[in-house]
Amino acid sequence: MSVLSGQRAWLLQRITAIYAGLYVFLAVALLLARPPADHAAWLGVITHPVVWLFTATFIVLMLLHAWIGLRDVILDYVRSFVIRLTALAIVGIVFLMLGLWALWILIEAALR
Repeated sequence: MSVLSGQRAWLLQRITAIYAGLYVFLAVALLLARPPADHAAWLGVITHPVVWLFTATFIVLMLLHAWIGLRDVILDYVRSFVIRLTALAIVGIVFLMLGLWALWILIEAALR
């Protein structure tokens, strides 16, 4: 039995969607209230510890949200075990690479 099956996966996907909605709303509000004038100002916004932490959490939760959705679609519609396992592995590796890349960008910005 999978840890992310049934109601747990459904609930986790709803929680990640709520976080994403709140994050996007607050990010747009912040950028409209105080638009950064240049790259240095943008770095100042994104490297603020609270913004950085919420952004890193957003990245991780969006990848988890997408993983649950794609995993469910693959499990529901791909009948062949080999193709299903291959598709899940490819999606997992791509999401892991995207997450590491996005977090690397955030870390690199914070170190400047």
